[in-house]
Amino acid sequence: MEDVELAREFQEAKTKILKEIRKVIVGQDAVIENLLIALFANGHSLMVGVPGLAKTMLVGALARVMDFKFNRIQFTPDLMPSDITGTDILHEDQTTGQRSFRFIKGPIFSNIILADEINRTPPKTQAALLQAMQEKQVTVGNETYQLEPPFLVFATQNPIEHEGTYPLPEAQLDRFMLHINVDYPTKEQEVNIALATTSGFEEKLEKVLDAEKVLEFQKLVPRIPASEFVASYAVDLVQATRPKNGSSPDFVHEWINWGAGPRASQYLILAAKAKALLDSRTSITTEDIRNVAKQVLEHRLILNFKAEAENVKPTDIVNRLIETVKEK
Repeated sequence: MEDVELAREFQEAKTKILKEIRKVIVGQDAVIENLLIALFANGHSLMVGVPGLAKTMLVGALARVMDFKFNRIQFTPDLMPSDITGTDILHEDQTTGQRSFRFIKGPIFSNIILADEINRTPPKTQAALLQAMQEKQVTVGNETYQLEPPFLVFATQNPIEHEGTYPLPEAQLDRFMLHINVDYPTKEQEVNIALATTSGFEEKLEKVLDAEKVLEFQKLVPRIPASEFVASYAVDLVQATRPKNGSSPDFVHEWINWGAGPRASQYLILAAKAKALLDSRTSITTEDIRNVAKQVLEHRLILNFKAEAENVKPTDIVNRLIETVKEK
């Protein structure tokens, strides 16, 4: 199928998806857009927000309009890796009496995984996601099992409770394409939420896309052209986050211990391509790079003690970088 025709189908699908999700989600348009960017750019995302902002409901609504497998995993301190990946059990054949091990698949064997409160489980269990997120496969014992595409992890995290939590290691944070901040709704939106959720009426969502069509769209996104000029700007933005880079701004040397790696450059361009496609365009600009920069970069910046003492946030640094790094 011609890419132009596929792009037209993409626009029709996007319109239907938004229509269905907005039946149950009021506001949060920016969050919905970022989830769609992650979905079609084939990247995992980490949603951060205080309790009660419908993070779980939003991912659930997105999964409900997709005609493929969805599992929600509630991360708790006693969750074991085998609770995610699955385990071998001893099986006895009733006819022959022979015993053998049989692998029982865990909830990771789905198309969309909602990893709810991912920072509430110990590092050993968090690490069980690493291979799945990066290599799209799971190894149990001596066997390796491929995960069926599309495979995406949408994780949620509460930023205000630290007792009994385990901060995600940098290696795992880097596996997330986007860091999505979920903010409070406006007063008008909150009034509508209060009315809708207390009416006793439950909306039914219709399926919009199946796995095969999502895979087609995921393959379309990388084919969106990007000029060397735009790619150079994306790399300049990423390299400017590294304090060991001699051309980095003074505030980077002052506040950052470690900057973003090469994966950030790749994700900036891929996310920008998905953003352009969502906006009905078939090429990307530096403005698309700037629009996705905070989501791609802020969780990849490791700040030093001085930044923490001065209450400097990664978002503040990325905003300053966007103002400082010029197009060449």
